[in-house]
This record gives sequence, C-alpha cells and structure tokens, in this order.
Amino acid sequence: MRVLIIGSLDGQIGAASQIAVARGAKVSVADDIGPGLEVLREAGADLVMIDVKRDIKALVDSLDAERIHVPVIACGIASDAAAAVRAIKAGAKEYIPLPPDAELISAVLEAVTADVGDLVYKDPRMGQTMRLAEQVANSEASIMITGESGTGKELMARFIHRKSKRANNRFVAVNCAAIPEALLESELFGHEKGAFTGAVARRLGKFEDATGGTLLLDEISEMDVRLQAKLLRAIQEREIDRVGGAQPVKVDVRIVATSNRNLEDEVRRGAFREDLYYRLNVVTLALPALRERPLDIPLLAEHFIRKYAEANGIPARPLSADARHMLARHNWRGNVRELENTMHRAVLLSGGTEITPDAVLLNGGPIGGGQDMVVAQATSAAAAAITGATQMGGLVGKTVAEVERDLIIDTLMHCFGNRTHAATILGISIRTLRNKLKQYAEEGLAVPPPAGGDAERPAL
Repeated sequence: MRVLIIGSLDGQIGAASQIAVARGAKVSVADDIGPGLEVLREAGADLVMIDVKRDIKALVDSLDAERIHVPVIACGIASDAAAAVRAIKAGAKEYIPLPPDAELISAVLEAVTADVGDLVYKDPRMGQTMRLAEQVANSEASIMITGESGTGKELMARFIHRKSKRANNRFVAVNCAAIPEALLESELFGHEKGAFTGAVARRLGKFEDATGGTLLLDEISEMDVRLQAKLLRAIQEREIDRVGGAQPVKVDVRIVATSNRNLEDEVRRGAFREDLYYRLNVVTLALPALRERPLDIPLLAEHFIRKYAEANGIPARPLSADARHMLARHNWRGNVRELENTMHRAVLLSGGTEITPDAVLLNGGPIGGGQDMVVAQATSAAAAAITGATQMGGLVGKTVAEVERDLIIDTLMHCFGNRTHAATILGISIRTLRNKLKQYAEEGLAVPPPAGGDAERPAL
C-alpha cells in the first residue's frame, strides 16, 4: 500500500504518516501539487491524502488529464466544515478531520486495499474451475480467463494474484476496452516528456507500475492488432519501450488476461494475433455462466442479501420458497452481476419477514413457464407499474407526466416513504426525486411522508 501525502496538514503530517506506516503503508510526502504529481508519474500511489488548503480541484483535473487513477482524500482541521464541503465538490472521495484519528485512517486504508468482492461457490462446475485456479496460481505462467460478461473474471484474476508468490506486490488492472486505441499504448508502456501533445512530463505505464506483481489485461480481445505486436514483445523480452523513449526498460510482471469472446475465432478472422494468443494461453480458466452452476444461485443470493442489508442498515430477510423458485428458473443473461443487482433491489423493496416474489424484479423472462410466471416476474419497476396501471384501467388516456407521477408515488409508497431507496429503484438522483415531490405537493397531491431516518431536506 503506497500513500502520498501532499501539503503540511497543519503540522499534523508527521502524525498522519506514522499512523499510515504503522498500518503497513509506504508513505511519500510532497509539499505541494507539482512535486506530488512528479511522485505519481515516477512511482505511483494507491492513495493520495492532501491538505484541504491546497488546490484539490487542480490536482483532480491534473490526474484526469494524465489518466492517473488514484483516490484522493482531503484532510483538514475538524472545525472547517466549509473547506470539507469544497473538497468533496472538487473531487475528493472522503474528508478526514485533523488531528488524525488512528482508527479512521486505518479504515480508509483498509477500504482502499479491500478486494472488490468475494468468490462464493459450492456448485461442482465452479469448484472444478477453482481447483485448477489454485493449482496454477503459484506458477509464473500467463493465464487466460474466459467467460461471459458478469461471470467474475476480474475477481478470479485477483484470487490468482492473492494465491501467487507475487501477492505482496501490486495487482494492476487495465481495461483494454475502455481506453481509446490512441491512448492505450501510453497507458501500458508509459511515455517520455514531449512524446506527444499533452505529454507534460514522463509517465510510467502499467507495466512498470505492476513490476514485481500481476498485470490484468481486461478484455484483451478489444486491443488493436498493431498494439498486440508490442505487447507480445514486452511479454517475451520482459522489457518495454516508453512512447518517445530511447532505451528499453526491464519489467517483471505476471500477465493475466480476460476476454468474453472466443479468441480462437478472433484469431481465425485476423482480429487477434495467433502468436500472442498462444503466449497468453498457457493456462485457460473458463468461468461457467451462472445458469450452468445452479447450486450457486441461492448461495450467491443469500450472500448479496447479507451484503446489501448490512450496507443499508436493513434486516437481512430470508428468501421465500417462491422467490427461490423464481431465481432458479431465470436465465441470468447478466450472470452474477445481474443476480447481485437483483438482490440489491430486493433488499430495498422487501418490507415483510422474508423476501417474496413481488420484491424480486427480474430482467427478461424465465427459462420456461406460463403467462402467470411472466407476470409474476415483472421485468423492472416500470413494468410493475405498467402492470398495476393495466389492472386499474390501462395507460391509454394518460399523459407521460401522469404515468411518471404515478410511478414515482407508487414506488415511494412501496418503500414506505424512504426517498433514498425509491430513488435507487427508479434510477434517478435523490435531488431529482425531491424536486418532483416538491412539484407534486405544490400541485395539491398527497405525497407519502419521509421514512424514519430519511427526513426531507430542501432540494438543492
């Protein structure tokens, strides 16, 4: 864990550094944003703590411009509430009051280093894949992880890293599909100052950032063929060339790649280099789709129920028998990610002693079953509202504004007045919801009162 502290922190910089070091972090210190950016370009960091008196917006804008992805935490004296608000608006993820509290800083460090999720399974099909993963994790072999979107390919990559000899070093992930082709080379290999317009300083790439650890190339099938040739050389020679650089740089990384496409098909149609495919494909871990591991569906559902009940301060209600049956029959085109979102909604919607089918809003229909099952599995909150409206006489004759109003009010009543939960289900911001409710109240409509702990605040 590498922490960069920028600024004087009102004389508390020594105490903050000592707490971070005591929690196992490697701490670097810069007195201002300019030197801090130099540290990030040359050595990187997992977390930046910055004095709230510094120009946080300038730092965040510079990080965005140079595509340096690192969470920024603002620190300042506890009584300066206005400065804390400005810091959050400027892009800081959190605000830590000074003098520093050891437990608070420890919690922030733990949150930054925490894994994005857990691998939960008991189905034999998934168990077979996990045993193979454990068997090869401690090797230096490149690993290809395949599977549909939402099956947990990045979680598997992190699992392999944790079980490897490189576990004490960095795990660095690059989403090859999310970065424009023109920028991906610089992202992977870094660049020298002046290599191209906007290259204001030397920048280390992900290969150097991950040296000693593991580099995940997520959705590698999206990488341009020309860049694949440079990637192949980097893997074979264990050295990279920074964009605009004159000398090669030695690197030591273990490569894990993922794809939701059939790479053999990509090779046949010329979209993926055959030599790179065989270099990466020393071991292939094929993650089964959720519908192919049915024993894991109830296990994962219960796991997500506990997770989101705790996160929202709601009792973790068990699934009813009918709800379990619905989950078992669903096709799960979105796999584990779809199940997680479904359970998150169900936790927010449930009001009884258990989670019943009316709270389980599924996308798409079941694998089989009649019309009654299709109606029971309304595809979304909007579909549920349409079904209800149809039973009351249909939507024909109503304006779009009236349908929207009824959907908002019905959802709010279903959430017992809880504005936060209703906004989550509707897919709108809490600000938009409050503005709508204010408008309805002014029009004389009865608006459900706020739930306990969710008191109405003025719309911003």
